[in-house]
Amino acid sequence: MTDPNAIQPSELDQLPDRDPEETAEWQASLDAVAKAAGPHRAAYLMRRTLERAEGTGIALPKLLETDYVNTIPTAAEPAVPGDEAMERRITAWNRWNAAAMVTRGSKYGVGGHIATFASAAWLYETGFNHFFRGKEADGSGDQLYIQGHASPGIYARAFLDGRLNETHLDNFRRESGGNGLPSYPHPRRLPWLWEFPTVSMGLGPLSAIYQARFNRYLTARGIKDVSDSHVWAFLGDGEMDEPESTAALALASREGLDNLTFVINCNLQRLDGPVRANFKIVQELEAQFRGAGWNVVKSLWGSAWDELFRLDTTGALVRRLREVPDAQVQTYQTRDAAYIREDFFGKDPALAQMAKLLSDDKILECFHLSRGGHEARKVYAAYKAAVEFKGAPTVILAQTVKGHTLGEGFASKNANHQMKKLSVDEFKTMRDLLELPISDSQFVDGVVPYGHPGTDSPEVRYLQERRAALGGPAPARRVHPVAPLPAPAEKAFAAFDKGSGSQNVATTMAFVRLVKDLVRDKETGRRWVPIVPDEARTFGMESLFPSLGIYSPKGQTYEPVDRDQLMYYKEAKNGQILNEGITEAGSMADFIAASTAYATHGEAMIPFYIFYSMFGWQRTADQMWQLGDQLGRGFLVGATAGRTTLTGEGLQHADGHSPVIAATNPAALTYDPAFAYEVATIVKDGLRRMYGEAAPGEDQNVFYYLTVYNEPLPQPAKPQGLGVDEGIVKGLYRFNTAESAGLSPVANAPRIQLLGSGTAIHWALQAQKLLAEEWGVAADVWSATSWTELRRDALEADEALLRGEERVPYVRQVLHGAEGPVLAVSDYMRQVPDQIAQWVEQDWSSLGADGFGLSDTREGARRHFGVDAESIVVAALAQLARRGEVKATAVKEAREKYGL
Repeated sequence: MTDPNAIQPSELDQLPDRDPEETAEWQASLDAVAKAAGPHRAAYLMRRTLERAEGTGIALPKLLETDYVNTIPTAAEPAVPGDEAMERRITAWNRWNAAAMVTRGSKYGVGGHIATFASAAWLYETGFNHFFRGKEADGSGDQLYIQGHASPGIYARAFLDGRLNETHLDNFRRESGGNGLPSYPHPRRLPWLWEFPTVSMGLGPLSAIYQARFNRYLTARGIKDVSDSHVWAFLGDGEMDEPESTAALALASREGLDNLTFVINCNLQRLDGPVRANFKIVQELEAQFRGAGWNVVKSLWGSAWDELFRLDTTGALVRRLREVPDAQVQTYQTRDAAYIREDFFGKDPALAQMAKLLSDDKILECFHLSRGGHEARKVYAAYKAAVEFKGAPTVILAQTVKGHTLGEGFASKNANHQMKKLSVDEFKTMRDLLELPISDSQFVDGVVPYGHPGTDSPEVRYLQERRAALGGPAPARRVHPVAPLPAPAEKAFAAFDKGSGSQNVATTMAFVRLVKDLVRDKETGRRWVPIVPDEARTFGMESLFPSLGIYSPKGQTYEPVDRDQLMYYKEAKNGQILNEGITEAGSMADFIAASTAYATHGEAMIPFYIFYSMFGWQRTADQMWQLGDQLGRGFLVGATAGRTTLTGEGLQHADGHSPVIAATNPAALTYDPAFAYEVATIVKDGLRRMYGEAAPGEDQNVFYYLTVYNEPLPQPAKPQGLGVDEGIVKGLYRFNTAESAGLSPVANAPRIQLLGSGTAIHWALQAQKLLAEEWGVAADVWSATSWTELRRDALEADEALLRGEERVPYVRQVLHGAEGPVLAVSDYMRQVPDQIAQWVEQDWSSLGADGFGLSDTREGARRHFGVDAESIVVAALAQLARRGEVKATAVKEAREKYGL
């Protein structure tokens, strides 16, 4: 008996039921179907009803998971244009040469991967033959993010079409001798072929989303119409475990990026074993992408399965496919027909009856070979559906077999990712399977031969004709000859030379003011791309909101709450600012897309990405390596920098090490400017080097990392004299002497050289005064704008010496003859200034903020780390006492005087 006080289902719904009788009729119908035809039939009808509702535009929650079958039925598959037999032969040659390349290289122990391309060959070949647009037609072509472990297959195709030769293939993973091929897609190592680095895994999908988004940004802003460009990202199902792989899915759907397609190679294996041993990765990914608003196309089963699906009149086959875990599917790949009959078909009477109608050969064909990702017709249908779908990005979940066509020793084996070679007998079996005209006599001394049908063969002509029709070779990277950008007006930079007078200005604000002037430049202003992760107000950038606008594909569909204020929050379809929300990884992906637009689209863009310095290199250093690999250009700005400068924020906000991490990146030019005029000088030189007339021998493919501070201090005027600008750019110049500072030291006073960077130079200047007035010591103060650039120059001098060339490091040149010892100080760990110690001829000592940060006032934090002015004085006296230039008792007196 029903409890009259129990809560009824309708009471749990906040929407009132306007017709309870009609609702009851629907529920009764469902109950009747379930009773008469079973729960599976009821579930089927519900699913189809929901799909019908979704297709007609009725607003319902998304159906997140469909049956474990192909999205596009066989009857709805379009015919593949072109010659399918010819494309099979081309793919066979590429499969062979990819495996041969890695196997031949295995004798050198350099590694390589065979199984990935073997599983994904048709995913690439179908795209190259019919979809991927090259760069020699109008526009920019498509952007291809190739799965890193599939690189041998891409090299094999470039060999077939004449872009690579046998010498190149034999130097796979052996680059130092010339004519080598990098292991993975590395533009810096092979800049005419690769556009986008995709290893480390996870960065490719994230970058692809923001590249597609940046394409829309360029078009919306009128820089270049790239609306015909399509971004294709090829990924592994195991790679989707990386947090970055799915971090921006909602952005892609929210902004309707139908110029983007993910192709996920679902071979069900990662590096050590199954991706989801006890579950189904395809279904998991489908739900994840559908939930994020993507269009999902599943291409799971090949044409051999068509007969089985026709025999499935009860739905038993579909149910069984949905319940079998991935690891068991992998096991079927390696077992005989009898095992499959018992374990797969024997679980259901209807399936057991179906199996009686199937030969062993048919069962093995289905379970060993026939996958949606291995048939051009299935892949073509999925790709065509993707490029024709409008309003959202598409993900294609293509099921394959890892190690397909490589033989029983490879296919679906857990260890196949680490297997680097095939035996001669395995190659001969593969040759027969692929029907390649390679004779036994071509295996000389057990070495597998490369295969090529001939430069004028039908296969090569077909391949080249298809690529010509699609706009030229792919993948390909092109840097179109473009005139250097004109230098902005000198006025913008010179404004900082006179200093700030009595006004206190933080270097963060000085940088923002400089950018505000530069974005107004008539020639280059529109090419600036300001990027900020939801901290624009912290950095004083809110004044840019109304003038530049924040990019949004929808514009501003609401009235902002601060509309009546001067600096209101303005979004616009042609907005210039990329305000990404709280995502440093997304902001870096923005930066990479903008910083490489000069190559991707032939349009030089000037990105600057400003962020909490603690949450830049520490959090996204992997993307900085990706940026360097992709030859990106622009300005990374670590704001609120330093371990003691960001008051009160504490350990995880106190950056004392970002310059150390930045110093490890060869493409990063790292600066720690102290004054506003230094910031202006560095940015000016960066614009010249990256976008203007670079000097002979200068690498333009670099990016700048500037640390700027939120501590308002008086900004001095730029010192007059020769060498100041050069010193700022190269990393060191003398800011003043005790005499020029008006401290009038006594004759023959002990002297010391104080080197400071960033905000620390202010403590050094205070110490200079204390040393003169209280201890009779003369100190000269130097601004070290870049410890890292000083070190790199010195390393180059050392390398020159090994070649027999005499070269004096710049740091030694400028400090030569400077009297007394050297004491260096920064707001970072001592390792930062210590980079140059071995090239300094004077006695060396340093101070820094080593250890974890803490919450305190600036003064308290600096005293804690021993980098404040008084601590510098004590350290300076200690150095001089060791040299016998001041009394040893002075050190103790100073320590007691200052309470240290």
